[in-house]
Amino acid sequence: MSDFKSKCRDSSGFTLVEIAIVMVIIGLLVGGVLKGQEMIKNAKVKRIVKIADEMRAAVYTYQDRFGYLPGDDPLATTHTGDGAVRDGNGNGHIDAAEDEHLFEHLATVGLISGSASIYAGGDFPAHPLGGTYYIQYLTRDGKSSNWIVYSDIPVPEARSIDASLDDGTYNSGSIRADGNYNSNDNTRTIYIDL
Repeated sequence: MSDFKSKCRDSSGFTLVEIAIVMVIIGLLVGGVLKGQEMIKNAKVKRIVKIADEMRAAVYTYQDRFGYLPGDDPLATTHTGDGAVRDGNGNGHIDAAEDEHLFEHLATVGLISGSASIYAGGDFPAHPLGGTYYIQYLTRDGKSSNWIVYSDIPVPEARSIDASLDDGTYNSGSIRADGNYNSNDNTRTIYIDL
């Protein structure tokens, strides 16, 4: 009988302490993964803000050098020394027909990376959250401006960008969106004033 009792004692399951330790380890791992995902998302939002700053710097550097906005430059072939780039109309607005020229002009004079031929097909660069970005003259909620336009921004990130850099309201200030920030399951196009 004592052999049976010792075998039962030796083959007993996990103790409550062992189970608690395993649960704590699993909780720490899950928490670490979730925190890591949040950090990655925050880094992507910061990169979008940095792209806007870089675009402003490149656009205004081009304008300082040549007297016209890139894309809108009516003498771009002369200014860039590249007969393949297309001229703009010089009206001070980066119109819908000129938004892809902007990247050609900036790349040709070395203000952004890549070659002008990459942008000649009308493909806009991708941003870290999966959509594209470009600059275009538009009227958003009563304000006409050359805007840096980001497509397909998830609503929480769009709200975060607006709240951290502007007033957090989708239809006022220097950052605007194409809709309200109340929905968490859609994307927004956001407009950052150039």
